[in-house]
Amino acid sequence: MTALRFHGPVLPGGEVHDLFVVEGRVTYEHQAGAETIASGWIVPGLVDAHCHLGLGNDGEVSKEETEQQAIADRDGGALLVRDCGTPADTRWIQERDDLPRLIRAGRHVARTRRYMRNFADEVEPADLAAAIAQQARRGDGWVKLVGDWIDREVGDLTPSFSAEDFAEAVKIAHDAGAKVTAHCFGRDVLPGLIEAGIDCIEHGTGLTPDLVDAMAERGTALVPTVVQTEIFPGLAAAAEPKFPTYASTMTDLYARRRETLMSAYDAGVPLFAGSDGAGNQRHGVLHEEVVALHRIGLPADVALGAASWRAREWLGFTPDLAEGSEADFIVYDADPLADLTVLARPAAVVLRGTLVG
Repeated sequence: MTALRFHGPVLPGGEVHDLFVVEGRVTYEHQAGAETIASGWIVPGLVDAHCHLGLGNDGEVSKEETEQQAIADRDGGALLVRDCGTPADTRWIQERDDLPRLIRAGRHVARTRRYMRNFADEVEPADLAAAIAQQARRGDGWVKLVGDWIDREVGDLTPSFSAEDFAEAVKIAHDAGAKVTAHCFGRDVLPGLIEAGIDCIEHGTGLTPDLVDAMAERGTALVPTVVQTEIFPGLAAAAEPKFPTYASTMTDLYARRRETLMSAYDAGVPLFAGSDGAGNQRHGVLHEEVVALHRIGLPADVALGAASWRAREWLGFTPDLAEGSEADFIVYDADPLADLTVLARPAAVVLRGTLVG
């Protein structure tokens, strides 16, 4: 097999190296006759920590559309995807060496008629435990709960299940060897989930200083999906005529989003980047989330690390491009830490040691 050569600063450390790829692995030992592929800033493969392959506006999409979603994510540099809920069986992606590495969370588990139609396994409290056990078997070590959603009888966000039911669900998943994450917009659902030992919160726009301190103490992660929160004003406007309280809640959550995220960062909550790619959300745009994290206040290296080396380590992968590590990386023509918009323009994408973009 011909060795491939790349040259440039290797992040996160930034030291300039000749990086070679031999049989799918990284080596810094000189390889005579290696084919020079690209020079530039070399970044460990990006991680989309909140994505939905196989999901569209109305639920499951075709295998062909799912393939295009995965290719778009890969070509955008996301070489590792943590699926955050889909009704589709996407295990076939894991058999394709040309598609991103995939960690599946099974199907969302939600309260009956309290989530988007055709997305979730919708259950009542009496069936929650069995649903969680099923999704723990179906996924790759993760389960996704819908923590809260609009309750039309109340006219506002409310928890999907009681704190006691959530605690039992978390325990069942943990006993099965799976971690748990949950969609959470509002505040009311958060104390019980955090106290129950949930592993991650998605969105987390209802977090308050006391709750981020509790998350930091427990090591609970947050995937804030900053770009996704841009839809909140539209949700509020559409809901105002029928559900003015809900509209007010969503408007307030949007107004406080920078304060919320920065309080989590300042408290030491582990933060990771997720595009929430599904439905109306495009795929292959993880770079927009990294830029948004920086714009809202995170240092550039923290924002990029949340989508690369730190996220890889969080999900059990080699964080950096150490000697002998799997060759998953992107090359950029300019320093992404000086200008994160560079992430939108990969010069070379290497997945499993093969040049794929």
